[in-house]
Amino acid sequence: QVQLVESGGGLVQAGGPLRLSCAASGNIFRINAMGWYRQAPGKQRELVAGITSGGSTNYADSVKGRFTISRDNAKNTVYLQMNSLKPEDTAVYYCNALVVTTPSLLEYRYWGQGTQVTVSS
Repeated sequence: QVQLVESGGGLVQAGGPLRLSCAASGNIFRINAMGWYRQAPGKQRELVAGITSGGSTNYADSVKGRFTISRDNAKNTVYLQMNSLKPEDTAVYYCNALVVTTPSLLEYRYWGQGTQVTVSS
């Protein structure tokens, strides 16, 4: 089994920064793509940002230029630096990872438990 544990959510004023972290642990052989999704009340879960094992990144148009995704492969951790936050960024943020597990060497998708980000106006 693999666990993803997120941290760093909270309440922040509009325009402020916040940094999310997500650490993976367990039967990990290799972590391929990692990413952050979010889900606001009454809306579908959406991709915020993704990063491959080689460091290539992609972002939702709504966060380009404000959010930065990065990862530390040695720590099996992915980060989301969020700057210039807006009230519409308010959501539960979920970490996601495609993990090749041991001993099967099969790839599975795992989700974190979610962390609340609230941006006040």
